[in-house]
Amino acid sequence: MQIVICSQIKTYIARQKDNRSRRGSKEDKGASTHLQAHNHLGHHQEDEELKCKLARQDTLQLEQHNSTSMSQCSTDFINAQHRFLHHEASATAASCMQAVSSSIKWTCMRKTWQHLSKDLEINHVLVASSLCRDDQKSFLLQLKNNFTFESESSSKLKWWNASDDCCKWKGVTCDEEGRVTGLDLSRESLFSGFDDSCAVFSLQHLQKLSFAKNNFNSMIPSGLNKLEKLTYLNLSYAGFVGQIPIEISQLTRLVTLDFSSFSFLIGQELKLENPNLPKLVQNLTSIRKLYLDGHVTLHLSGPLDPSLARLEKLSVIVLDYNNLSSSVPETFALLKNLTILSLVYCGLTGTFPPGIFSIRTLSFIDISFNNNLHGFFPDFPPSGSLRTIRISNTSFSGAFPHSIGNTRNLSELDFSFCQFNGPLPNSLSNLTELSYLDFSHNNFTGQMPSFEMAKKLTYLGLSDNGLSGAIPSSSHFEGLNKLVSIDLGYNSISGSIPSSLFTLPQLQRILLSHNQFGQLGEFTNVSSYKLNILDLSSNNLSGPFPAFIFQLSTVSYLKLSSNKFNGLVQLNKLLELRYLTTLDLSYNNLSVNVNVTNVERSSFSSISNLILASCNLKTFPGFLRNFSELTTLDLSENHIQGTVPNWIWKLQNLASLNISHNLLTHLEGPLQSLSPNLFVLDLHYNKLQGPIPVFPKYATYLDFSGNKFNSFIPQDIGNYLSMAIFLSLSNNTLSGSIPDSLCKASYLQVLDLSINNISGTIPSCLMTFGKTLGVLNLRKNNLTGPIPDIFSAACALRTLDLYQNKIDGKIPKSLSNCKTLEVLDLGRNEIMDVFPCLLIKISSLRVLVLQKNKLHGQIECSNTNGTWHKLQIIDLAINNFSGKLPGTFFTNTWWEAMMSRENQAEFKVNHIRYQFLQYGNPIYYQDSVTVTIKGQRMELVKILTAFTSIDFSSNHFEGEIPKEMFNFKALYTLNLSNNAFSGQIPPSIGNLKELESLDLSKNSLEGNIPIELTTLSFMSFLNLSSNHLVGKIPSGTQLQSFPASSFEGNEGLYGPPLTGKVYGKEPKGLPQPECGRLACTVDWNFISVELGLVFGLAIVYVPLLIWKRWRVWYWQLIHNILCWIFPRMHLPFVTKRA
Repeated sequence: MQIVICSQIKTYIARQKDNRSRRGSKEDKGASTHLQAHNHLGHHQEDEELKCKLARQDTLQLEQHNSTSMSQCSTDFINAQHRFLHHEASATAASCMQAVSSSIKWTCMRKTWQHLSKDLEINHVLVASSLCRDDQKSFLLQLKNNFTFESESSSKLKWWNASDDCCKWKGVTCDEEGRVTGLDLSRESLFSGFDDSCAVFSLQHLQKLSFAKNNFNSMIPSGLNKLEKLTYLNLSYAGFVGQIPIEISQLTRLVTLDFSSFSFLIGQELKLENPNLPKLVQNLTSIRKLYLDGHVTLHLSGPLDPSLARLEKLSVIVLDYNNLSSSVPETFALLKNLTILSLVYCGLTGTFPPGIFSIRTLSFIDISFNNNLHGFFPDFPPSGSLRTIRISNTSFSGAFPHSIGNTRNLSELDFSFCQFNGPLPNSLSNLTELSYLDFSHNNFTGQMPSFEMAKKLTYLGLSDNGLSGAIPSSSHFEGLNKLVSIDLGYNSISGSIPSSLFTLPQLQRILLSHNQFGQLGEFTNVSSYKLNILDLSSNNLSGPFPAFIFQLSTVSYLKLSSNKFNGLVQLNKLLELRYLTTLDLSYNNLSVNVNVTNVERSSFSSISNLILASCNLKTFPGFLRNFSELTTLDLSENHIQGTVPNWIWKLQNLASLNISHNLLTHLEGPLQSLSPNLFVLDLHYNKLQGPIPVFPKYATYLDFSGNKFNSFIPQDIGNYLSMAIFLSLSNNTLSGSIPDSLCKASYLQVLDLSINNISGTIPSCLMTFGKTLGVLNLRKNNLTGPIPDIFSAACALRTLDLYQNKIDGKIPKSLSNCKTLEVLDLGRNEIMDVFPCLLIKISSLRVLVLQKNKLHGQIECSNTNGTWHKLQIIDLAINNFSGKLPGTFFTNTWWEAMMSRENQAEFKVNHIRYQFLQYGNPIYYQDSVTVTIKGQRMELVKILTAFTSIDFSSNHFEGEIPKEMFNFKALYTLNLSNNAFSGQIPPSIGNLKELESLDLSKNSLEGNIPIELTTLSFMSFLNLSSNHLVGKIPSGTQLQSFPASSFEGNEGLYGPPLTGKVYGKEPKGLPQPECGRLACTVDWNFISVELGLVFGLAIVYVPLLIWKRWRVWYWQLIHNILCWIFPRMHLPFVTKRA
């Protein structure tokens, strides 16, 4: 049987008919001969016609049976031929047989073609009888010689042989006249040879050409326009570079164009710049499928031209991974034939046209990873074709339409990492074809809907939302027998975990962490025999350790940390789960028994990650010395005392060891045998002493802080930090100088040597560390000398903390090169300089502490470009600054973080921190700062991003307090004490609604205390002492709750809580204040309290004094009450008569 493409099949049948006609004319020329033959077979004629008719019926039945397979089709054809087997056919019978066989052949070939071309474009093989023309064979052989390719990887070219019919060669398709119309040389490992002189351009009848997935590493030849009949051109992933030639636009018959590209090498990209996309396709009016996706290398630069909508036949548009940086034209909704639209990671902006979702032919849309693309869903029509919708990592928002249930063909929904809100519609249960649903990382609220009708569901992801309430019943997940993974983590779902979840036969992953599940029953029918990941961490699960866990024979990842499980757990029983590789039981109320003796190592699992933090351990699990597969061991926050055994250092695969927050005193040696695979070593907050131990050779994270190490820092320490990104030796008693060799640690991101006795100067090389060092913390040491003024232009510092040393000199001007600096703490040093206006150029600055130095002069930064829109803490206290504070220094555009925030709740839970591991699970470095709050100096170990503070105390500022400062509605603390400020406290102080601490003491402020001060309901500390304030303290408010010391030293001030004054009227000799609208109103609240107290006392005590009968009755009543109360409290009570 011959397999040919449709047009060739039709031509072949036509040629057969033509041959029969020619044979018919020959029969006319030899009529007598044929007549004799006819007479000889006359008695068979009737039977032959019947057989022909039957064969034709076979053909009709074959054509009507759409589900006939290729093999069955071939069998039917052979059976039809057998109807004429062993018979000498007449010309009529032969003609009948030939026609029928041609028809059957066509039907079979059509079935075969439909089967083979379902997902392919041109991968067809023509097997025909000697159709190849000599000139075509010559061109193909010349083409083979043009190419350089790997013979071992070739599946087509290497088999091309001059002795064979070229139309039978793999990758070659011919028409009925032997001319090459299709050439597929994809995946042939071609390296070169495709240029303007290539023999392929001699194949003038080519309609389909593919060089996909090769390695040409050359430009696309401009001669492609010579192939005028091309309808299919695929040059995807073939290593082409440079500009796509404009000549492509002359191929007006193109139906499919594929230039998909992938390259990470700069200068090795395929470009579409001149011509751009609109110019390339403007003449391609027949184009239906357009593939121009690339890995940010195709260099399509927007905008998306609305003229693309003129290509009315377009059904497939794939432009993934291109920096279009534009919006999607509304006219795309006019593409009525569109079936596939893919614009992944294109930098799209604006609002996505909702009408595109309503295109009736659209079945697949993927616009994910366009973070600035906004949009919403329209009402979905009931007769749509949508099967796949992917819009993850966009800014789509709003509520989810109930009409989603109309799209009954939907099989995949990925809306993760968007901004949707509101409840999930119950109509999701109508999607019976649904197999994949990911709504994670949104703001959905309410209860989780039922998916009981989605029997094909394999993945359900609803994590990181605001879902709440309980899952309705224990049978909620019954029937989802194809479910493989469920992720409901990071919600507020409460109640019980449904038992049906553990009976699903295909389920492999259950992720329910960070919820409020409170119950976990003892499941007796656990049948999830494929379950390998179970994460129930960070819930409210309580009670004894669940026994059903021991039945999970296939589990490999088990995380039950941060719950309220209690009781004793035998570790060896868990390790008998044969496939267990990760076990996390930390932060429960469990007591884990690690004393395992007389056991065979082979009976345990190949555990690689064991996390037992805060599990009431008192000793090291000694049996782990034989667990060579162990890579992570966390025994932190336990009660382990004494010495760290040396067998730990010999675990050759151990990569992470955390034994922090214990009572360890020594490290058993020798430490020279430390495993070279140990990357993380955390020993902080123990009682380890002596010299700093040897570092692991390739360590990346080293935390030895909070111990009693008391040696010098080794001068060659940098030689052991070739891979280190984090080093903390903080809070020890180390001495000596900072070694220059630290600068050899070229990957270091965090260096913390704070709270030691280190002396000497700061090595200059630390200022030129390059693009890696993000945190340099040297606070609370004895460093001297100036800060080296050689910060490089590539400065990546995010935190520079030199607080409480003996540093002198000036603030380096080159510090302004650190454009990402967030925390700068130079407090309590001996720096002598003026206010560093250059720092205003650092717009990322959040914390600026310059307190207690020798800074002087006025603050004048009006001509400096830049803003502090993130600044939240500024401390200039205890310096020699003088003059007036300019109001322009506090303009709203400079101090945005001090203004009110719409998302204040979010800021209240976030901290200033530095993420120094950018991949995998992030690890953060927490900043700290020492500030004055409510009159007390305290260290903020974690700096909330919502905390705002201004401290200009103990300087020589004068003049009025700038009114602009009272626009800082998000300010928490304001300290302007011990200056020479004058004028009145303005009423606008009432704008500071978040203010908790206000200190204006020891100034020259005058006038009345504004009544607006009483509206600051959060204020818990107030000091207005030692000023020239006058008048009555506003009464009936929380001002009376502050101590008298908050108001002392103001000679003209009176009223509670001050004593020694006449309440309710001003003292004699004091000047009469002017009565304002608010200052001289009668405070009836206060008066009513006093009157009520006097009246109540009079009712009770006056009769007791003057009326004996009343007195006897009153005390008898008290006696009876006490006799009734005290016996019930089991307390002795004795009464005595007067």
